[in-house]
Order: sequence, then structure tokens, then C-alpha cells
Amino acid sequence: STAISPAGAQGLMQLIPPTAKEMSVVNPFNPEENIFGGTRYLRVLANQFDGDLRLTVAAYNAGPGTVKRKGSVPNYAETKKYVKRVIRLYHHYLHSKDPN
Repeated sequence: STAISPAGAQGLMQLIPPTAKEMSVVNPFNPEENIFGGTRYLRVLANQFDGDLRLTVAAYNAGPGTVKRKGSVPNYAETKKYVKRVIRLYHHYLHSKDPN
């Protein structure tokens, strides 16, 4: 995917260039590299926030420094909406039945 956000996040997992580099992503538009980098970053965030899903998702959207400074999901409309949507979809897929 060649998606680029207004903030400069790139590819399927919308990694900003410094994060992509930190996660060893050479080509952020290569789907496999981007997904591996994005999931690696989610693991790093989950470790930083002791597995707290809401804080991990918030940090993915708003940045870990912001979440640490606030001590919770930041009161940013975009981040609050993002966290709510990701958590809702997470629970939907967690509880959906395998058709096979």
C-alpha cells in the first residue's frame, strides 16, 4: 500500500518514518515489511504499558510519550475515537466464530 497520512505515516500500518526505521523497516510500502514493523511496534508498546490494551492502542495513535505524560488515553478526539474503534473491532473479532 502506498497510503500516506497527512502526518506522514506510511503503508498499511501507518508507520511514521522514525518508527519504521526503529523497527527495521527498509521499505514502508512493502506490505510484509510494514506489517512486521507495525506488529513489532505494537509489541514494544504493549511491553511499555504492561499489556494494557487501551494504553497500547492510544500510544500507537498518539505516541507513547503523550500517553505516558497523560497517564491515560489522551483527551484528543482523534485518539479517543481510534481507541474506541480498535477496541470494539478487537472484541468483535475475538468473539466471532470461525466459519470453518
